[in-house]
Amino acid sequence: MARIDSAAPKTGDVAGTGGPLRWLDSQKNRLIVLTVLAFLAMFLPLISSNYVLEVMTTAWFYVMLCLGLNIVVGYAGLLDLGYAAFFAVGAYTTGILTSHFGVNFWLTIPAAVLFSICAGVIIGGPTLRLRSDYLAIVTLGFGEIVRIIARNLEITGGASGLIGIEKPSIFGFELNQIFHFYYVFLILACLACFVSYRLQHSRLGRAWQYVREDEDAAEAMGIDRVAVKLYAYVIGAIFGGVAGCFFAAKMTAISPETFMFQQSVLILLGVVLGGMGKIPGVIVGAFALVLFPEVFRDLGSSRILVFAIVMLVIMLYRPKGIWPEKKS
Repeated sequence: MARIDSAAPKTGDVAGTGGPLRWLDSQKNRLIVLTVLAFLAMFLPLISSNYVLEVMTTAWFYVMLCLGLNIVVGYAGLLDLGYAAFFAVGAYTTGILTSHFGVNFWLTIPAAVLFSICAGVIIGGPTLRLRSDYLAIVTLGFGEIVRIIARNLEITGGASGLIGIEKPSIFGFELNQIFHFYYVFLILACLACFVSYRLQHSRLGRAWQYVREDEDAAEAMGIDRVAVKLYAYVIGAIFGGVAGCFFAAKMTAISPETFMFQQSVLILLGVVLGGMGKIPGVIVGAFALVLFPEVFRDLGSSRILVFAIVMLVIMLYRPKGIWPEKKS
C-alpha cells in the first residue's frame, strides 16, 4: 500500500449534479447551510411535538446505519444484503447482558463492539474472494442465519424476543424521554459522520476506492485487497453493532422480526437513494427513507405504493443518487 498516496484519484464534476446542488460548491454556502441545520437540530426538541421527535430520532438512527453500510457498499464496493445482522448482534448483546445478567448498559457497548467485529470477520472471511451476485447471496444468507438463530435460542427469548432491557443512565440520571434519545442518536450520527469522513480521506479509504474501481489493478499497485475488504466489513459491523445497542435501550424490547431481510434492504435503499460513497448523500437518503412514508401517512395503506413511485421517479432522474459522489 506504499504507492497509494501518490496516486490518489482526482475529483471533478459529475454529469447531472448541477442545479440546486451546484450552489453548495462554495465553501461559504456549505458553511451557512451546515450552521443553519446544526441550529435546527440542536433546538428542535424545544419547538416540536413528541411525534416529530420520534420520527427525527428514527431518522438519526438510520443515518448511523446507512453510514455504516456505506463503508461496505459505497467505499469498498461490496454488495451486502444482510447488514441487519450486525444491527441484530449489537441489539441482542445489550439485551441479553442487561436483562439476563444485570450488566450496566454502558458496559455492554464494548461487548457489542467485540461481537460485531467477530460477526464482521465471520461474514467477511469466507466472502472476500467473491464478487457481485455471489457476494450478495452469501451476505443475504448470513443475515437470515443470524435472525433464525435469534428466533430459536432460549437466551434470546425465542420468537417473542427480549423485554425489560435496561435504559441507560448518566450519573444517576436515567434517559427515559424521547428528547433524551433524540440527542443521543443525534450525537451518534455526528460521530458516525466524523469517523466516515476521516476514513474516506485516510490511506485505508483511498485503498477502498481503488479496490472498488478495479480489484486487479489495486492488487497490482501493492494493495492487499483481502485485508482491505475485511476492514470494511469489520468497521461497518461496528457501526451497526453500536446502533443496535442504543436501539435496544430505547425500545427496551427487541424481537427477531425487527431484523428481517426487509430491514437490510431498507438500509441499502437509503445508501443507494442518497448516493453511494457520498456522506451528505447517504444522510439525505436516510432521511428520505424515514420522512417520505410519514409525509404520505394520511394516504393509509396506499402510502407504500406512493412511496415506491416516488423512489422510482428519483432513481429514474437521479440514477446515481440524490447527491452522488464526484468522480473524475
